[in-house]
Amino acid sequence: MPPTPLRSSPPSVPPGANRPVVAGCLGCVGVFLAGMAGALLFLIGSDTGLAALAAGMILASLPVPVYLSLALWLDRYEPEPPSLLFGAFLWGAVVAVFFSYILNTLNSLLAHAVTGSMEVALLVGAVVSAPLVEESAKGLALLILFLWKREEFEGAVDGVVYACMVALGFAMTENFQYYGKALAQGGAFELTVTFVLRGVLSPFSHPLFTSFTGIGLGLARQSDRVALKVLAPPIGLALAVALHALWNGSASVHIGAWLGACVLVMVPAGGVVLGVVVLSLRHESGLLRRYLWPEVQAGRLAPTEYAWLHSISGRLKVAFSVLVRQGPAAWLACERYSNLASELAFLRHRTQRGFTSPERAALLEGQIQQRMAMERQRFQGGIV
Repeated sequence: MPPTPLRSSPPSVPPGANRPVVAGCLGCVGVFLAGMAGALLFLIGSDTGLAALAAGMILASLPVPVYLSLALWLDRYEPEPPSLLFGAFLWGAVVAVFFSYILNTLNSLLAHAVTGSMEVALLVGAVVSAPLVEESAKGLALLILFLWKREEFEGAVDGVVYACMVALGFAMTENFQYYGKALAQGGAFELTVTFVLRGVLSPFSHPLFTSFTGIGLGLARQSDRVALKVLAPPIGLALAVALHALWNGSASVHIGAWLGACVLVMVPAGGVVLGVVVLSLRHESGLLRRYLWPEVQAGRLAPTEYAWLHSISGRLKVAFSVLVRQGPAAWLACERYSNLASELAFLRHRTQRGFTSPERAALLEGQIQQRMAMERQRFQGGIV
């Protein structure tokens, strides 16, 4: 019999062959966002004036790093990729604000054309249009991350963190206009009052609203119940819209109504968000206990390490000890080691639920274990 002809394997794609395409796409996105940001600043500046806009931008941007740090602190076990966090913030600061500005203006003009009353138009814009449009625009970013980055959107904590990034970006750009208009119309005194109301007393209003959308998507991701998967996201969005409408509506009525809404509704709502985060962190701690135990059995993880890796307080205690005894470089290695341990546990959890194939999981597990061993050597096991 003649020998069977060999089948030629398809040519492999050289490493980095797709980089020009990716770079081109990113460049197009960057140009699009830059154009959108420029148009947005032009629209706001035409309403406030250039000098007032510049002052508003500075004042609105200064506290943002503090607010971002507080929001990011919630994600204790597996911090999200900086690129996704920045993308979420950028979406809120540019895309969500741009489309909200356009749609809210059109809706207010439509309400004025129908009713003939500017007061009614403003009320409709604040209580009906703004909550629906703005929460939908912010929620769209969360939905994209939910569908696109399944491995980085694993539960309610991730949903809240991404929601805070989007909402803080939105609030920052929105404050460009509020602060600029206050300075242009009322001078330094009105600017101070506006800053106290928006930047001091209620800086987390937008993150609070949008967190419910993030919680809805997060619960849908971490639950195996079909009903919860289907109902949690729309219910979360509806709660975000309702809270936003109540906030704007109470502020439109009277300062007393707004304070009452803050105390009676917003504070308990914030407590709900924190409660969900705490319960979700406990759930993640349980996943770490379960899925890191095989590392102890295999001798790759010491029992003392296992004990502090599934505890937030334990991680903080060890990280501080390493920082004091061995310096910043060792501390960074310790942080990376902790994050890799979380990544390993959550990978096994995703595999067990069928989100990651066993073949891919085996390859990724080996890579993570190698990186853990390298980082472990760098901080020399500074266990307390």
